[in-house]
Amino acid sequence: MIEKEVVLKPEEAFNEEEILTVIQNRLGLKSITDFRIAKRSIDARSREVKVRIKVEIAENDALPSRINYKIEDLPNVHDSEYLAVIIGAGPAGLFAALRLIELGWKPIILERGKDVRSRRRDLADINKKHIVNPESNYCFGEGGAGTYSDGKLYTRSKKRGDIYRILEILVAHGAKEDIMIDAHPHIGTNKLPKIIQNIRESILAHGGEVHFDTKVTGFKVEENELKSVTTANGHEFKADAFILATGHSARDIFQLLHENKILIEAKPFALGVRVEHPQQIIDKIQYRCEERGPYLPASSYALVHQTYFEDKQRGVFSFCMCPGGFIVPAATESGEIVVNGMSPSRRDSRFANSGIVVAIELDDMEEFKQFGPLKGLELQKSIEQNACKIAGNTQTAPAQRLIDFTQGKFSKDLPHTSYQPGLFSARMDEVLPPYITERLKTAFKAFGKKMNGYFTNEAIIVGVESRTSSPVRIPRDKETLEHTETKRLFPCGEGAGYAGGIVSAAMDGERCAEKVIEIYQTKK
Repeated sequence: MIEKEVVLKPEEAFNEEEILTVIQNRLGLKSITDFRIAKRSIDARSREVKVRIKVEIAENDALPSRINYKIEDLPNVHDSEYLAVIIGAGPAGLFAALRLIELGWKPIILERGKDVRSRRRDLADINKKHIVNPESNYCFGEGGAGTYSDGKLYTRSKKRGDIYRILEILVAHGAKEDIMIDAHPHIGTNKLPKIIQNIRESILAHGGEVHFDTKVTGFKVEENELKSVTTANGHEFKADAFILATGHSARDIFQLLHENKILIEAKPFALGVRVEHPQQIIDKIQYRCEERGPYLPASSYALVHQTYFEDKQRGVFSFCMCPGGFIVPAATESGEIVVNGMSPSRRDSRFANSGIVVAIELDDMEEFKQFGPLKGLELQKSIEQNACKIAGNTQTAPAQRLIDFTQGKFSKDLPHTSYQPGLFSARMDEVLPPYITERLKTAFKAFGKKMNGYFTNEAIIVGVESRTSSPVRIPRDKETLEHTETKRLFPCGEGAGYAGGIVSAAMDGERCAEKVIEIYQTKK
């Protein structure tokens, strides 16, 4: 097999009916079966946007299969003598379960929320009726926070082999093979739920268990070893090991660990706002054209700027950028406002949104030091509650036009928005503390210089973007991935502080599963 690169126009590269014929003719190959696309990325560095295609060409034999993972090869572990309880059915928990099955262990998943189909009613309620179900929302439920808030698969991890394995498993469960070739793969919030359901069905079909509406409310620890967990319905689950994969918003779990004297630590996180532009503005900046046309996808951006306030340097950066997307309410309790972003698979909304967040370090949390390892969580909570109070104690979110915000002006009116519960015109410097707002003002002006047209009053900022990552870390050994003090407990994924998205969480779930087996396969 040999590799070659071809450079195509967008109308060639994104025309699914013609792209293979165009590449065949360009490379002078006999048939479209003689090659396949290995990587596709947009190059917008010059005025004429190009698409770079890496092609794998067969020499003598046929090209090897791109997908080697086969669901039917999984063993049935229904009667396995080894059990692992997984707390949380997000990507970390689901992929941990699949890996446990692959290696002969029976996983038992305990999920506080509902299955993907049932979650939809609760999401409709928060959007239309402003009712927050604390157990079923954009953060809690089957598939975790990523299922209904985008499905982006991009990760900065360098472990390419592990990344491709995660993508293979997703394809095996119904994702398009495009995620294997696109530089910034994305499934879309409209398609990811079915894939998550298929993963659950694989787990059940091969002997695993999945329990919904099953909230963990107790840990039984004896001689520094986790023996069992209890749930809100009074059931006790015993196992050989426990993988804690609850996600970044399970505040009650952090508090429960702390009350049970299971060591946790405060950790840095990031907090700010979500900025929304008309997608056409971002396309014009990135593609240098008035209209992107029918073939180019909605454009995205990534921005970062270092800021200084009271002699402290902190980064301000874009987070979870959603081209052609929507802003959604991501609160997990009534009385708080949290916003997040999502995009459907077609990315065809007329809005672009992104979190713009400020790094929060441990010494920024001093006001809440009496809460010990939960001080970051309390800081996060206080800002979310303040946002809710200012905006009227519903899911209506406080918002301000972008330039008005930097100039300290109240916005007399607000533009149309994708945020369904509605916006309330407010001064964002009354919602957020000065060490966040002043840094945001500096960064937005700098971003306007980097992207001509970005700094405009056609854009709005919506508060608050506060669930970027967990404000708590559950410490674990670097080699064994086991909790540093409590045996048989394996902190995992975003909630424990060891991942930052669907792919990295899934990879961490697999690693934890492997370590569970490595350590406890023979220890009974």
